[in-house]
Amino acid sequence: MLKWLRQLGAKKASANDASRRRAIFVRGKYDSAQTTLENRRHWINADHLSANSAISADVRRTLRSRTRYEVANNSYAKGIVLTLANYVVGTGPRLQMLTDDPAVNRVIEKEFTRWAKAIGLAHKLRTMRIGQCESGECFGLLATNPRVSAPVQLDVRLIEADQVATPWPVARNDSNVVDGIILDEFGNPVAYSILRRHPGDSSALRLGGAEFDMLPADSVIHLFRAERPGQNRGVPEVTSSLSLFATLRRYTLAVLASAEQAALPSGVIYTDAPADAEAAGVEPMDAVEMDRGTWLTMPFGWKIGQLKAEQPTTVYGDFKHEVINEIARCLNMPFNIAAGNSSGYNYASGRLDHQAFFKAIRIDQAYLGDMVLDRVFKAWIDEAVLIEGYLPQVVRTLDVDLPHQWFWDGFEHVDPAKEANAQATRLASKTTTLAAEYAKAGLDWESELRQRAREEALMRELGLNESTSTMQPESNGNVVEVDEEELEEAAT
Repeated sequence: MLKWLRQLGAKKASANDASRRRAIFVRGKYDSAQTTLENRRHWINADHLSANSAISADVRRTLRSRTRYEVANNSYAKGIVLTLANYVVGTGPRLQMLTDDPAVNRVIEKEFTRWAKAIGLAHKLRTMRIGQCESGECFGLLATNPRVSAPVQLDVRLIEADQVATPWPVARNDSNVVDGIILDEFGNPVAYSILRRHPGDSSALRLGGAEFDMLPADSVIHLFRAERPGQNRGVPEVTSSLSLFATLRRYTLAVLASAEQAALPSGVIYTDAPADAEAAGVEPMDAVEMDRGTWLTMPFGWKIGQLKAEQPTTVYGDFKHEVINEIARCLNMPFNIAAGNSSGYNYASGRLDHQAFFKAIRIDQAYLGDMVLDRVFKAWIDEAVLIEGYLPQVVRTLDVDLPHQWFWDGFEHVDPAKEANAQATRLASKTTTLAAEYAKAGLDWESELRQRAREEALMRELGLNESTSTMQPESNGNVVEVDEEELEEAAT
């Protein structure tokens, strides 16, 4: 009996050992998680820092200063940033109210447009978009400005990211303060500490640069893009391509310097004679002036050779194009827009490359509407309803969040004739609406129809409708002129 128990225990032990051996040797493995002699230096800067620790105040300050330097000195960087802001904001957003009272809608739209023009809202939105791309973030303060030439004295005052900082020492365990942003227990911003003067201002130290104001979160607009959970401050959007801007500039200057050095001597006079013969009396490195456009005869045994220009090389343009393409990729911008050159594009490739870019633009516009415009509109309504007789009385009884939407500039089509035919087909097949088609062009369909009705009424009043001709597209895409009288006769 005892022997049988020992044998049973041995069998179980051997089975357990086998299972342990299988557990030890059967493992999943990722090559990218291995540290070898080849990849050790490549991944040496990888860390385990949190989102806010990785972009500390010193890191963001360095990135901001370097990005601003490149944008100020690199024409491609400047053009890319300005082009992005122009595409996103354009001439500015347009408000369309969606309440059930058309009269109230028109009054609010008219007065808000008047106020937006008075404070230069479109220009400030472009500046905020440039700041988001160049500095990673931009702040706007909702404050009263008595110099605004509109009944509502609200203004949006922009400040740079450097001015939002914590001027007092922060304890190491104080996780509710993130470089000028005071958070509540749920991670929501409740207040911002804003320096009264920019830290880089020459008068900041002399006039007390450490003075600051604590403003509530309701009066501060913070525009940035959070790329990691728990991130509270922004980094420049071109951070990943910042070194490429420097590479592009250095390469251009190096090619130029090489070409200039090669072009300095026009040619070299040399001889095959021995050094102790006729060439001995010639001063080495002596310069000989020659008249332009002349033919020369050389002494016996002497030759003249012209230097061959090696710069720029044949791959100069290709290298710059590849670098610009890589730079623009982090902004979802196609190469022809980033470089300002569409010579290598055709119609199909142009439309295909622009689709991803236009989708990114629409996402940016929606984000601007949610984070900036909606808050600005709410603050404007709150101020406007306090002015007696300014807005209709019914506005006071409406919901706090008035239904509305924002229209942006539409994107111009590469081939307007093809787009017009496609639009007519969609409308005829009832697969779209006038509101949707006008929205693609950044227009309010109700306003456009009212304008069309006024134009037709004026044309009838002036007697122009009888001789007016309209433009009709043919099946092949060509547009021809058709007289309206012929259309009426054909219909009859």
